[in-house]
Amino acid sequence: MDYVAPQTVEEAWRALEAEDARCLAGGQSLVAMMNLGLVAPSRLVSLRRIASLRGVATEDDGSLRIGAMTTHAELAALDTAECGPAVLAQAARVVAYPAVRAFGTIGGSVAHADPAADYPVALVAADAVIEVASATGTHRIAARDFFHGLFETALKPGEIVTAIVVPRGPKSGRAIYEKLSLVAGDFAIISVAAVVAETATIAIGSCGPKPLLACGLPLEPGALREAAAKLAAASDPPSDHRGSAAYRRKVLPELVCRAVRAATS
Repeated sequence: MDYVAPQTVEEAWRALEAEDARCLAGGQSLVAMMNLGLVAPSRLVSLRRIASLRGVATEDDGSLRIGAMTTHAELAALDTAECGPAVLAQAARVVAYPAVRAFGTIGGSVAHADPAADYPVALVAADAVIEVASATGTHRIAARDFFHGLFETALKPGEIVTAIVVPRGPKSGRAIYEKLSLVAGDFAIISVAAVVAETATIAIGSCGPKPLLACGLPLEPGALREAAAKLAAASDPPSDHRGSAAYRRKVLPELVCRAVRAATS
């Protein structure tokens, strides 16, 4: 296996032209898959030396632009009252455990697109966009359109996730990330990201091949529980060692209501 560590995205694009080449970000998912024999890339293209993929900055409209090589630990340390970035920071704080948070990156997690991961559901609820670049140019894809299914995204061959842009969210809003897991740091049995203002925007993870999004949910407890029950009925959760599909459907309404209560209390 060939290993290269380019210093610019242009060099990375050229390196990715090799057949079955893969980007290596923090390596927390890819290296584990390689150790299990699930993938065997002909070339690893490390992104760790590309300075332009690092850093967090505020754009002119107040949105937060997060470089793809920003680690989970760096995001977990964000101190912000803006509900869009806040829900992402909350999600980062419950990713795995400290060693993984120190090395894993948001870009790697987003590109991997595990439906049980924390970032996809938080980014969909926050109405974030994924910045993608290739040798032919740069463009942005709404998070709700980026995640296509189980480990499937809108990324095309030769494209790299370069940044994630998170809007501030409603000025009077609050955001909460709730996660149900077997043990702290494990992948979610169910996760719920809620952005609440006059109504609630809810994204649900681990209940289908991609985040389930619902906008305009009522805040009144009875109406909210009824809407959450409809979401559960429309979900397509898996059955695995963490929980059955029936169990996920049963607890989904309670977790949705819990997230909204926390955001409005």
